Amino acid sequence: MTFNTQIPGSQGLIHADTPVGFVLDGVKKKAAIQLMGSRLWGRFNPNHWDPVYAAETGLAAPIQTGEMSSAYISEMCVNYFGANFFKNARIVCKYVSSTLANEIITTHGVVTEKTPKGNGHRFKIEFWADNEAGEKKTIGFAEVDVGV
Repeated sequence: MTFNTQIPGSQGLIHADTPVGFVLDGVKKKAAIQLMGSRLWGRFNPNHWDPVYAAETGLAAPIQTGEMSSAYISEMCVNYFGANFFKNARIVCKYVSSTLANEIITTHGVVTEKTPKGNGHRFKIEFWADNEAGEKKTIGFAEVDVGV
């Protein structure tokens, strides 16, 4: 896979001068039941799209798949790391609470480490996704090489 690094912004917004403590603007998404029931995200399990079935299994509402939260976090990372996020990067997620249908989920991130590597740096960001009540749903970190 090759990336056109000549396209403005393709290398992302994080660069050699980005300091530890830099805060990433997150993305905000609604846990839309229409998407939760798509073949791509969870159609095989009615807990992800059927309110009656979800209630019968003890859930307050259908739950979003973990992959959807990971996609939101990945979108935030691509916004900041650009093509760097697709080469020698690592992302680790832990799903700590179910995301219910119709919740508004917002991602957050902060640069926690910046280690010299080659001609650039390896950045580590701690991230989390929470709902409108501030309840954390997903936590984790990403490590990405920039300028290496």
